[in-house]
Amino acid sequence: MSHRAGFVNILGNPNVGKSTIMNALVGEKLSIITSKAQTTRHRIMGIVNGEDFQIVYSDTPGILRPQYKLQETMMNFVNSALYDADLILYVTDVTERTAEEGEYIDKIKESGIPVIIGINKVDLTTQDDLEKVVESWHIAFPSSPVIPISALKNFNLDSLLNAILVKLPESPPFFPKDQLTDKYERFFASEIIREKILVNYQKEIPYSVEIEIESFKEEKDIIKIRALIHVTRDSQKGIIIGHKGSMLKRVGTEARRDMEDFFRKKIYLELYVKVTKDWRDKPLILKRFGYQ
Repeated sequence: MSHRAGFVNILGNPNVGKSTIMNALVGEKLSIITSKAQTTRHRIMGIVNGEDFQIVYSDTPGILRPQYKLQETMMNFVNSALYDADLILYVTDVTERTAEEGEYIDKIKESGIPVIIGINKVDLTTQDDLEKVVESWHIAFPSSPVIPISALKNFNLDSLLNAILVKLPESPPFFPKDQLTDKYERFFASEIIREKILVNYQKEIPYSVEIEIESFKEEKDIIKIRALIHVTRDSQKGIIIGHKGSMLKRVGTEARRDMEDFFRKKIYLELYVKVTKDWRDKPLILKRFGYQ
């Protein structure tokens, strides 16, 4: 029996549901999900194995015009994903403009990499409107499958998976069959905390925050984690902490619960807030935070 394996890189604009799709395809919550743009900052790998296949998915940040060095690094993740894929899964949704208006589309076509178009959030439109969206993408990518899906409702993901498998090259697996991702436990701990900040704070606060795991000590029945929440200004520190520490306590409680579900162990979590001025524009600090 032949074996298929390949790298399927997920690209698309912010808020189209790339992370929701990857989590659904992988069967684990590897990427954090919120309604805010720029939720995903890193390139996150999720590996799906079958007896005769291995799919290595990469979730990527949404395509954007960088305004500071952090966003430049995020776009570097996107650009690298454009050129090291065996297959590109381009995710759009029923509310986006048609394919001809996307400036990144030309780069995808010029790459020469096979493409599958996933039209997400089909539960939010009518059949007539959906047919028009599908037709516009068929015109833009005449040789590519265009698959309507709803990642949130788990609709038509089996068709998407089958289309991916057909386009995978014959290859032995790239990773051990029991490996799920390329990220370490510290990364997922930091992302869970960042998700709770995205959910609980408004305006610029979530985009000014980075999480650094200072210590991650795993014992028999418990994991002890100490994390720093970096902000860019003194005023943001007060907002993160809240009145008498109420907001920080809420973030810690919600993050701990999710970590216990994710790691399947009791979690002891300590959170501290630190002002690190202009960290988003300082290359050495960005490198320390894993943006390279």
